[in-house]
Order: sequence, then structure tokens, then C-alpha cells
Amino acid sequence: MINNNIKTSIATASKVIGNTWPLYSFVTSNPLSGYETSTFTEATKQASKHLGARVFPKAHVFKQAWDNNEIDKYELSKLLKENGLKKSPETYISKLTCYKEKTSENPFHVLDVIMTKWLAAFMDEGLAEWQMPNKTKGFYKSWRQLAKYDNDVSIKRTNDLPKTKEEALNTVLNGISEEDYTNIFKLHIAALPGWTGYINHRNQYDTVWQNTYPIDLEDYLAVRLSIASNLGIDINSILTNKPECDSVLQLQLIFLKAWEKTLQNTIVELVDTSKSEKKTNKTIETVDAQLVFCIDTRSELIRRHVEAKGNYQTYGYAGFFGIAMDYQDLKEGINRKSCPPILNSAYKVTEKPQAGKEEAVNRLEIKNDRDTFWNYFFRRMKNMLPSGFGFVEGTGVFYGLLMIARTLVPSKLYAVKKKTAQNHEAICETHCEPVTPTVGYHSMTLDEKVAIVKSGFDLMGWKTFAPLIVFTGHGSHTANNPFGSSLDCGACAASPGRHNARLLAKLANDNEVRAALSYKYNISIPNNTVFIGAEHNTTTDEIVLFDSQIPVSHNSLVADLKASLVEAQKTASQQRLGMVEKSITTANKKANSWSETRPEWGLAKNAAFIIGSRELTKGKDLDGRSFLHSYDWEMDKEGKALEGIMQGPMVVTQWINNHYYFSTVDNETFGGGTKITQNITGKFGVLQGNGGDLRMGLPLQSVNKTDTEMYHQPLRLSVLIHAPLERVNTILLNNEHLKSLLDNEWIYLMVMDANDKNTVKRYSKNMNWTWPTKEKKERKARPSTKEEFEKELA
Repeated sequence: MINNNIKTSIATASKVIGNTWPLYSFVTSNPLSGYETSTFTEATKQASKHLGARVFPKAHVFKQAWDNNEIDKYELSKLLKENGLKKSPETYISKLTCYKEKTSENPFHVLDVIMTKWLAAFMDEGLAEWQMPNKTKGFYKSWRQLAKYDNDVSIKRTNDLPKTKEEALNTVLNGISEEDYTNIFKLHIAALPGWTGYINHRNQYDTVWQNTYPIDLEDYLAVRLSIASNLGIDINSILTNKPECDSVLQLQLIFLKAWEKTLQNTIVELVDTSKSEKKTNKTIETVDAQLVFCIDTRSELIRRHVEAKGNYQTYGYAGFFGIAMDYQDLKEGINRKSCPPILNSAYKVTEKPQAGKEEAVNRLEIKNDRDTFWNYFFRRMKNMLPSGFGFVEGTGVFYGLLMIARTLVPSKLYAVKKKTAQNHEAICETHCEPVTPTVGYHSMTLDEKVAIVKSGFDLMGWKTFAPLIVFTGHGSHTANNPFGSSLDCGACAASPGRHNARLLAKLANDNEVRAALSYKYNISIPNNTVFIGAEHNTTTDEIVLFDSQIPVSHNSLVADLKASLVEAQKTASQQRLGMVEKSITTANKKANSWSETRPEWGLAKNAAFIIGSRELTKGKDLDGRSFLHSYDWEMDKEGKALEGIMQGPMVVTQWINNHYYFSTVDNETFGGGTKITQNITGKFGVLQGNGGDLRMGLPLQSVNKTDTEMYHQPLRLSVLIHAPLERVNTILLNNEHLKSLLDNEWIYLMVMDANDKNTVKRYSKNMNWTWPTKEKKERKARPSTKEEFEKELA
């Protein structure tokens, strides 16, 4: 039996790492999530100490921001004064530039190499042809049976090792003070944060692979410390990594805060401008269609261009559309989570034939079975020893021609694929499976259907209904991209949001649901209003409508909308790619080119989250930097809708923001490194080269323009809410976790106080508020030269 102190120490030590998500469901999350109860400053110090990581942007990044006027001199002056620093910003930038980061020497390099070999073999999820024996017994027991065959260690007999992981830990820790347990465990868990983060993930989400082939941090430590003991490595070696000196960390934090404050001022000024303009809310008579997009920053661009093409209104809503579901793919039959990871899936959603299209679905299923067989056949022919060489020789010409086509004409190949693809949405409709609660799901009752639809209308502050309403999920299309799922919908656990959108449209079209909404909640949906699902391809800016069940009466509206969406795709891709001619062709080429390291920027540059009506930002170019959630404080009398937005989307956007932040400031530790030298391991992760730690974050090409020039600006998330301040205060007092994120500066909050002439107020620790708008006059006269700046500081 394991010592309770050991178990407690492992639990404490595990906080030094977050979760590493698998490639097929690459959810962006805060890599320092274990420290969220600490202040951002303290958490970054601990990460620097235990992981040897850089936690603030490099000096040249701050210089780029300074040169681009993205750091306001007044804000920087104020922060420097508050911290007793009296020289010019250029002086401190020079100091940061001249500072040489301390190099790290890893005393456990040999141990890490051996461990990664065993972890990759045990945790493989179907990539390896020959699986490691005895995996069902767990990591430690499986390793114990095979350790004597490892030439890197000198274990002669299996019986030389303790039989269980508990005995192994007790053995290697014998003679060591219990007070040192936590530090030892931190040291070895943080040595391979990518691998241990994935062990965390498998345990936290109780995956199928984890249930079949169990591994936990006790297994990991038992194997690692047993190998260290065998090799005579001191398990309590002191790392040569030293955190940056306090003066450097202080300067970096000051520059970061000034940069963040500058962005917040820009947001305040933008909202001030928009709220002073004359409102031109369209009435129901002039709106041809309403489109709901995900709050994703990439939706900001396409929403502007859609609105400019006709009489359309757009809304922002979390891309899982309020449905906690898993989706079973028609082609592969695999269940995938399609809602935020923080929610348990209540429903299992599948596909069923539309009325009169059963034969077409049957043909599609036969085709899918045939494709599955041939894919399996070709894979076996390539991988089996007897056939491998002959198969490659015989099919070389075919694969050679395909390689040439994919390299030279990827956009044309993409067009052919689109034309010949048979999309099941044209013949199928979503269906919530009637299942028993024993498998974790349950059937969707009428009350639940009504609640899902009503919740969407409540959260978005919906007032009127157009004849055509489109729920638009989003996904991406890329080729040869291990991180493809990171470009899909984060609210759908890195899956496309099209299935959730189609299901919500189906629920909203249900006559029983409409009747219940009318007599229970006085929400009357006109008889001529039709809901449909759609998908926004964020790589090409194309929006596809799933309109196969649209009534004839709406054909003209749909045709007009499709024409407008084609025009919106053209202008949106022109702005996004910075080109006038052939923007759609270029986007399609990027989507299908297997040599493209950056098919799209994803959520790079995300820095803000605005919760309020579209009128706050309509017509404003936010440069794809802001999440946008529709909300009407006047309709939300009890604050329940706002509380739901703050508990869910605001927390999730903070995860996304911190994932991008840390992947940018230290791509080697928190990111994925360059795509050029990546190799996939076990179907779930990537390594740099042929070994090393599992990469936990985004690749370099997702956050940088070049190896040294930034694209994503590493700033913490700034949230702006349009609502009465008292309402926000009440929500924070009732949700300690939200208040903690603010007090610890993982996230910033500003409130446009609806009960105080829309004055924007900024949150500071312990429920205090300041008035940023009062600072405008102070910022008018800013020093322009180094001498003037130092004189002002003095």
C-alpha cells in the first residue's frame, strides 16, 4: 500500500503542469492551470523555477510593440513611476535586450531519454504495428516485465524490481525525508511536462485508452525513480535552472501591463465612439436574415463582411450552441465530444435519413464501408513486412503523380475533392439517440429541447425573428496538418461546430418546441421563420448552408443569401490575406497544400472579449482580436444570462488566451516548436525530431511571422461587459472562481455601466473599480523625447 504522504505529495506536485491535449482533440488550455489560485506573477515565477521556462515576452518583442506605438508612453510612465523607476523606456528596453538569459543544464538528460522511449511505447494509440506487451496491467507492471531487455539500464532479472508501483516508490524513497517528497516529485514531473500533462489528461477525462491501458503519475514516478536508482542518479539533484532575477521580471511585467493597458484604452475609445453614434437598428421588416456565429475571433471578420452585403443581422454565441453533446460520425462511427471540456455530455447525437432519402443514405453507408476497407487494405499492404517493398514498388507511379498534383496544383485538387464529395448533410438530419442513463447519456425530453432553444435566445438577447435564421458553426480545412483540430471550434472540444448548429436549427423548427416557447415563456416565433444550420470554413472564409429541407417559400431568400455569402467570402479573404486578386484561389491553395505550414492564423492576436449588443462594435474593424458574445442587459432582468456567459465562455476564452500567450513567450517549453522538424507519435502528439518531450502547445508557425518576428501579441485577456455594475458585482460575489481569476490577474475586466451613463469602469483587486475614462485628459500631453520623459519621471 502506498504511503499517504507519498500520495498527497504527488497530488500537490502535479500542479506544476497542466493538461496536454491529443492532436485529434487539441483543446487550447492554460498550461499553468494548476496555478490559477495563485497570482499570475507568482505562477510565472514557479513556472520559471520548475520548468526552466520563459514566462514573459522577449526584449525584441517589447521593442517591436514600442516601435509600433502599441505601448502607450503615458501608461508606461505611470507604471514606471509606481515602481520607483525613473529612466526612459528606451533605457529599460536596452537593459532587457542586453540581459543574457541563463542557460539550463539538465541533470536528468539520460533519464529523460529512457523515459520518453518507454512512454511512447506504452501510450501509443494505434500508430505502432506491434504493441508493447502487457499494457492492460498498467505502465509500471508492463515496464517491469520488459525492463531486463533494455540495454540502457542494467536490470538483469524481473524479480530484482518491486512487484507494484507502490512498493517501488516506497523502496526508492526509503531514507529520504518525507518533507522532500513534494520537491522531488515536482522535479521529475516537471522534467517532461508534455508527457506528464498527457497522463493528466487521460486520467482527468477517463479516456477509452486510459480505461484499457492505465497509467497515472504514480506509475510514471515509480518507473522513472526506479530507473534513476538503477543508474545511480541522485533523484534529488538540484536543477541548474535559475529563474530570471527579480529586477528583470519586474521590468518585463511593467512593460506587459503597459501594453495591456494600451489595448484596453483602445477598446474603451472604440466603444465610446460607437455608443455616441446614432443607432440604426433594423426592424423585422427590413431584415432578410439573421446569422448566428461562434464568439471565435475569426467570426469578427466574416460578420462584418456579411453585414455589409445585405439586410442581415449577426449575433455571437458560443459555438457549441448550448448543447452538451457527443457526436457520432456517420463515416467512421466514432464518438467525439462536441461541447466544452468543462461540461459533461448529456446527449449522443447521430445521423438519420431525411424523409424519402433512405435509399441515398444506404448507398452512402455502402460507399463508406468500401472506403474504410480499402483504406485499411492499403495501410496493411504498406506496413506488413511481406508486402511492404513490393507494394511500394508497384504503386510508386500512382503515388508519384498524386504527390506532383498536391505540390503543384493543390487548389485545383481541392476543387475536385469538393465537387466529388458527397456530404451527408444533404440526405441526413441530426438525431438525438434515445439511450439509457447507464451509459452517461439520456434522451432529450421536450422540456430540455425548449430549454436549449430558449437559453440561446436569452443569452443573445433576441428580440425579433427574421424569415430566415442561420446558426453557423465553424471548422477548418487543412492538409498534412497534425494540429488541424486546433483550428476547429474550441467550444466543441476542437471539433467542427456544424453538427451542433444543425441540431439547434432542428429543435427551433420543431412545432412542439415553438408551441411550448409561446405559451410558457411568451416567445412567439412567426410561422414564416425557418432555421437552418451552416458551417463557416475559417481557412477559406466560405459559408456552406445546410438547406436541403428548406421550404419552397424560402428558396428565393436562400438564393439571395448564398450570393451574398459568396461576395462576403471574396472581400473577407481579400482583407485577411492582404490581396485584391485571386484571394479565394489563394485561400483554397493554402487549405489543400501539404507543404503549407500556416494555412490560417487561427485565433492568433486574440486579446479581448466583448459581451454586449452588436451596436457596440458594428462597423468597427477589430482586426480579428476580439471574441464577441451578444448580450442585452435590459432583457436579462435577473442576470442569469450574464452569469452563464461569465461562467462558461469567459473562462474558456481565458484558457485560449493563456494557451496562445505561453506558446508565444516560450514556444520550446509551452508550444510545439517548428512544424518543419515535427514527427507524430502514437497518433496523439508530436515530438521534435525522433524523441524528447511531448509538445504541449501551438507550433511556432501559428504564433510567429518568422523565427524572430511576432504575429500573436502575448497579452492577457481583457473583457468588456455592457451591463449594470451592480449586476456584475453580484455575479462575482456568487462565483469565487471568477473573482479569483480577476484578483490574481489572469484576466482583466471592464464594465460599461448601463446605470451610470455607460461609463466604463475597470476592475481592480478585491471588488474595487476605477474609471478609465477619467484618465483621457491626463494622457493628452505626453512626453515625446527621452529627455522630456526622464524629466517627467523625476
